[in-house]
Amino acid sequence: MVLKLDDVSPQVRSTEYAVRGPIVARAAELERAGREIIYCNIGNPQSLGQRPITWVRQVLALSEYPELLERVPAGTFPDDVVETARLIAARSKHGLGVYTESKGYRFVREAVADFITERDGLAADPEAIYLTDGASKAVQSVLRMLISGPRDGILIPLPQYPLYSATIALYEGTAVPYELDEASDWGLSLATLEASYASAVARGVRPRAVVVINPGNPTGAVLDEANVEAVLRFARAHGLAVLADEVYQDNVYRQGARFHSFAKVMARLGLADVSLFSFHSTSKGYLGECGHRGGYVECRNVPEDVQAELTKLQSVALCANTAGQIVLFLQVRPPRPGGPSRALWEQERREVLELLARKAGIVERGLNAVPGIHCQPVAGAMYAFPRITLPPGVTDVGYCMALLEETGICVVDGSGFGQAAGTWHLRTTILPPLEQIEALVRRLGEFHARFTARGGAR
Repeated sequence: MVLKLDDVSPQVRSTEYAVRGPIVARAAELERAGREIIYCNIGNPQSLGQRPITWVRQVLALSEYPELLERVPAGTFPDDVVETARLIAARSKHGLGVYTESKGYRFVREAVADFITERDGLAADPEAIYLTDGASKAVQSVLRMLISGPRDGILIPLPQYPLYSATIALYEGTAVPYELDEASDWGLSLATLEASYASAVARGVRPRAVVVINPGNPTGAVLDEANVEAVLRFARAHGLAVLADEVYQDNVYRQGARFHSFAKVMARLGLADVSLFSFHSTSKGYLGECGHRGGYVECRNVPEDVQAELTKLQSVALCANTAGQIVLFLQVRPPRPGGPSRALWEQERREVLELLARKAGIVERGLNAVPGIHCQPVAGAMYAFPRITLPPGVTDVGYCMALLEETGICVVDGSGFGQAAGTWHLRTTILPPLEQIEALVRRLGEFHARFTARGGAR
């Protein structure tokens, strides 16, 4: 039998993921036809010129081919690179071509626990840490545990990263949006959370968890400590689990802004009756190692029998890929102070983050200089989510498609992330090279003037 579309699961057909949706598909068609495309649709730093961190690639090279350790002349690699590669070879035992424990290499989970302890001043249990193929797989596993049908609701921010809406739809759950306040730098309001919760309950939905993305994707907002505390108290009051998406924790640019982990605030409040799932990734921050698919989830206040179900889900996929696990190890265990690789690591890390901060400012100022576009401060993460004023009858989807066709700039419409009724937005990364970013903002501004002057039509 040849399958028909009707044979495909309705849950799959209803799942949408705008970051790689129709606009991106059209961009690929144009590129194959010879057009130059600037892809600003996805946070993929190395595809836009960010160089890999030397420390990561040197250790990974020796770990993938450990025979080099005995053949490479002395001095070819720094001593701490060789030492770390030997440690990985010893702890992985059979090399990176074998399955690991379902939770991932124990020595990597121990390193993640040490990282959390150093970051937050808290004890962390390696057995409550799961290594995954990027943070996305961890998010999907946790949502799979929580959703058993349409009555199960997950509170998600609006706008949100479409991983959440897509996964909830795929698992037949109900997304319960809570609106972020654009006028207050995309801040989070306890009153809005309460209203969303009450509305869901009134519709017969049983909220199970609240998702928070901090720093924010697509908004670029960074929550202050009071916001984090408010979410945790709200979750406790309503018996909700908390899913803390913290993959951009190194990407904080705004002066005075600071990343506050949910684990640290929860410990300060002494909340032992709120289950917390915290996610981190090698794809963002200063590494930008998207293709290696390294990530983890840490579970706090999650009973052993519940964790056993998460372990079972991990076991179905056997384990996370081993190269990604090693990249994660190198992220949470950078070169030691005083070691031969430390100075270069510090320089490369600083250069990446300082350049991102400069580009965030260029994008924010440049977009705000365009009549009809307003961009809140890009305080963190890798994106801007400006509001755009459009002619009557025109949508943000049509606007972004026209932008692509006329300029080769590929962004994502705000509809793909969710937005307040009566508003239109687009999401763009801040990742293009510095020499491109000012030209990109200028071209977008010129396009906006043309597009609105002609009423959207061509």
